[in-house]
Amino acid sequence: MVKVATTPLDRTRVAVTALKLLNETGLDGLSLRAIAKELDVKAPALYWHFKDKQALLDEMATVMLRRMNEDFAADALPGADWSATLAAAMRGLRRHLLMYRDGAKVYSGTHFTDMSYAAPMEAHLRRLTDGGFTPGGAARAWLTAYSFTIGFVIEEQSMGPDPAKEEGGYDLAARAQRLDGYPLAAAAGDELFRDFDAGFEKGLAAVVAGIGATMLET
Repeated sequence: MVKVATTPLDRTRVAVTALKLLNETGLDGLSLRAIAKELDVKAPALYWHFKDKQALLDEMATVMLRRMNEDFAADALPGADWSATLAAAMRGLRRHLLMYRDGAKVYSGTHFTDMSYAAPMEAHLRRLTDGGFTPGGAARAWLTAYSFTIGFVIEEQSMGPDPAKEEGGYDLAARAQRLDGYPLAAAAGDELFRDFDAGFEKGLAAVVAGIGATMLET
C-alpha cells in the first residue's frame, strides 16, 4: 500500500526535497524517480507539478533565489559605493551557490517561476544608477559581474573537491607531469586550481575595476 504523505505535495516541497538530494547525488544523479522515493510517492505524481527535469530545475533555482533574498538585507552595505555593494552581492551569490553540490549549474540558464527576483534586482540596479550608471549601463554592469560569478563557481565546483568523495580536488601533480614540456602552463595549476576564495576575490576585483573603467558614465 502506498503511504499517504502527511504534508501536501506542491512545487515548493518537491524543489526543496530535490535540493536536499542534490547534495547527495549531484546534478547528473538527480532524477524525478529519486525525488519521488524520498517523498514516498509514485513518480507519476510529480508530473502533475513538473512536465520535465528542466521545469524542476527552474523551481529549484527559484527556491535558491528566495533563500538568497532572505540574506539580502544582511549583505547590504549602507553608505558604501556601487563597487563595494556590487562586490558584496557577488560574494553573497557565490556563497549561496556553494551551499549546493552543482549549485551554479542548477542556477544558471533557468527561468524563475515567480517574481522573487524583481525586488532585489530593482534594488541592485538602483544602487548602480545612484552610483552614476545609466539604466542600460547598470544592467550591463550587473550581468557582467553576475556572469563572472556564475562561471567561476561552475568551474570551482567542477574542478574542486567533490563533497561526495574523500579525496580533494584536481590532481595537480599528475597535471604538471603531463605538462612537463610546458613550464608556464604547468606552473599555472596552483593559481587556477588552488585557493578558490583568493582566486575569486582577485577576479572579482578585476571585473569590478573593469566595469568602472568601461561602463560608468563620467
